[in-house]
Amino acid sequence: MGDVENPPREKPPRARTIKEFTALDLTQVPLCISFLALAENATFELKSGIIHQLPQFHGTSTEDPNKHLNKFHVVCSSMKPNGVTDEQFQLRAFPFSLKDAANDWLYYLPTGSITTWNHMKKAFLDKYFLASLSSQLKKEISNVE
Repeated sequence: MGDVENPPREKPPRARTIKEFTALDLTQVPLCISFLALAENATFELKSGIIHQLPQFHGTSTEDPNKHLNKFHVVCSSMKPNGVTDEQFQLRAFPFSLKDAANDWLYYLPTGSITTWNHMKKAFLDKYFLASLSSQLKKEISNVE
């Protein structure tokens, strides 16, 4: 029985390991994306195996954003879970295809500014298409004899 003056002590919370601190937190998503609600009976979890299959875009001027979107579409269409629309899957998976500067860009978009997959593609191409086109044109000009 617990003493009124000395109540039983609760266990302190377990300290997190270094591995837990460095593990990907797959629940964090950019605030710029307003996700469409899943169907009432649908359950969806983006597994790490799916994430590793996604193409990666780093945001450099030598990368082709259209090619990235095409590869992304091919991967997503081959592994979309039942009961989840293409748009729901693509909006949830796309942030995991962005690395480095491209990932930073996504997390700095205004809160709630992306509501559809078309909004995401437009914002992505607005940001990265001109940079890749400019790089390609410079390359072509420098190769002229």
